[in-house]
Amino acid sequence: MPPVNRYASVFRPGLFAGQVAIVTGAGSGIGRCIAHELAALGARVALAGRKPEKLQRTREEIVAAAGEARGYACDIREEDTVKQTVSNVLADFGRIDCLVNNAGGQFASPLENISAKGWETVVRTNLTGGFLMARECYAQWMKAARGGAIVNMVADMWLGMPGMGHSGAARAGMLNFTETAACEWAPVRVNALAPGWIASSGLDHYPPEMAAHIQTLHRQVPLGRLGTESEVSAAACFLLSPAAAFISGSCLRVDGAVPNVRHHRNLLGQGRTEPFDGFHLARKPKVLE
Repeated sequence: MPPVNRYASVFRPGLFAGQVAIVTGAGSGIGRCIAHELAALGARVALAGRKPEKLQRTREEIVAAAGEARGYACDIREEDTVKQTVSNVLADFGRIDCLVNNAGGQFASPLENISAKGWETVVRTNLTGGFLMARECYAQWMKAARGGAIVNMVADMWLGMPGMGHSGAARAGMLNFTETAACEWAPVRVNALAPGWIASSGLDHYPPEMAAHIQTLHRQVPLGRLGTESEVSAAACFLLSPAAAFISGSCLRVDGAVPNVRHHRNLLGQGRTEPFDGFHLARKPKVLE
């Protein structure tokens, strides 16, 4: 009998059967959730990330839920490492149908306090690394296969990203890269996904002095709450699925309409929507407890 404790996806069973998906940043947070859902839907999943112990945990969780996954230690900022990782995935799985460019990271800081090293580190993580992963998946497999789907994770960086200008610049660059690749690499489909404020483990990585601010974020969301990892994962799975076969070069926002708020008018809704949370291993970030 199949395990009872497994991902409760809204998509039909076997949607990605026979396909191979790479998920970067798969050791925690949104990437871990996406890896679980893809595996639950039949994909064989290549888990990429910098920390092997985190990848191993995710792999063990997926295997316990009757899925298939392998871990690949990879610093996406290093070109030769990325080339070798994609080559290793092909050697192990024989194909690459999907890439979820989820890995990323940043730190809070006003622009004037960001050093060149800090700027370059964030840009390499959130832009260069994603480009390298996408380029290698395309060059080593998708181009010859005449198909595939790539989802690039960006962020709510519309009209700037005060307090994280390095990340905003990198994410905006990733969106422009997405639009260019969708044209140059067709029929491979390349789309972006822009999460807003998501109740993910990543919230616990910000300094303690940001806790009070994080705990009040839901008040600025028209839908009255933060999003769940599962809601981002469902959007990623849609963009990778046959239902999105005519969608490329687009960006799907998962943000509760935050960018639509006009602060000179009180248009926030009353109450909140009910969240979807199909991830059986999801945990509330400590900062929100």
